[in-house]
Amino acid sequence: VQLQASGGGLVQAGGSLRLSCAASGRAFGDYAMGWFRQAPGKERELVAAISGGGTTYYADSAKGRFTISRDNARNTVYLQMNSLKPEDTAVYYCAAKLYTYRYYIYTETSKYANWGQGTQVTVSS
Repeated sequence: VQLQASGGGLVQAGGSLRLSCAASGRAFGDYAMGWFRQAPGKERELVAAISGGGTTYYADSAKGRFTISRDNARNTVYLQMNSLKPEDTAVYYCAAKLYTYRYYIYTETSKYANWGQGTQVTVSS
């Protein structure tokens, strides 16, 4: 599956952005999806994940502010980000994992085999 992320940009603290990740190729519904981010000088970290069956996971930093969702008819996964903070500034990547169990959440970066190109999110204070 090929992934194309979009929706990043510059926003003031407290603002919102919605990231999109469009998938093409093999059946999108066969994949668990994740949104990761990487800030300068830091390791890539999982922000949110969604299983093939729609169960979700959020990092502590994202809970209550971010929402991950998927639209299998549109082959797209979204990350709605509200109440953005300067520390959310990073390059955001979507990733896909061909799942074995439909409702399983994959949290390890190494489990994801397919990655999008990244979209920059910058939150100004």
